[in-house]
Amino acid sequence: MRKALVAANWKMNGRRSANEKLIAALVAGLDQAKAGAVDVVVFPPAVYLADVRQMVSGSMIELGAQNVSLESLDGAFTGECSAQMFCDAGCGWVLVGHSERRAMFGETEDVVAAKMRAALDADLSPVLCVGETLEQRQGGALEQVVSSQVVSALSSLSVPMLSRVVLAYEPVWAIGSGLTASPEQAQEVHEMIRAVVAGMGGEELAQKIRIVYGGSVSAANAELIFAQPDIDGGLVGGASLKAEDFLAICRASADQAAVG
Repeated sequence: MRKALVAANWKMNGRRSANEKLIAALVAGLDQAKAGAVDVVVFPPAVYLADVRQMVSGSMIELGAQNVSLESLDGAFTGECSAQMFCDAGCGWVLVGHSERRAMFGETEDVVAAKMRAALDADLSPVLCVGETLEQRQGGALEQVVSSQVVSALSSLSVPMLSRVVLAYEPVWAIGSGLTASPEQAQEVHEMIRAVVAGMGGEELAQKIRIVYGGSVSAANAELIFAQPDIDGGLVGGASLKAEDFLAICRASADQAAVG
């Protein structure tokens, strides 16, 4: 059975005092919820990684970076941080190909693929984000767009590398909009993604790889979303900044894992 993953993407949010309160509440709440059946990862802004590393020490919360350079060697890349640097900072995870990176910062499929390789070569576990815009969905291009994103990012990777990847389906039209795909819509795309992975690495790999949902997951909708057979957790944005909401999402995931 696939272990659920609930990840908190803080995006460009946070201050030290607020971070301390949030992490303290999460550590206490997760211990009380006995959420050991779920992997919980926090992705703070890079400037707070050292602080958050200390805050989560000894807890079940793992640490991840929101972005990574495609360059693997130290050098003249002002403003960039390499995968090795994030490992040195205590990260075990990294987000790759988030829709905001693709849309706002021009990350192409080639860039995303190079970042995947850089992360895996440094022993970081990447969470690859894929998803369609509203125009693409309405135009009937959903399957082509999402499949292409998956194949482009993963096609050069070995099966052992693929087994360390988590996929996050994030319908772009649902991020930060308050909208969300219905549980059935999300399940349909997750099932399709799993079929694409099976075509690349075989059915055994496809059944082991984790695919999480990243489209405005909230305390209100988490239970229904996580009940879908091909949804293995969530990549949570806004709701991850509120301890009560994020803990409710983690509990929903843990409860579903127990039903399993």
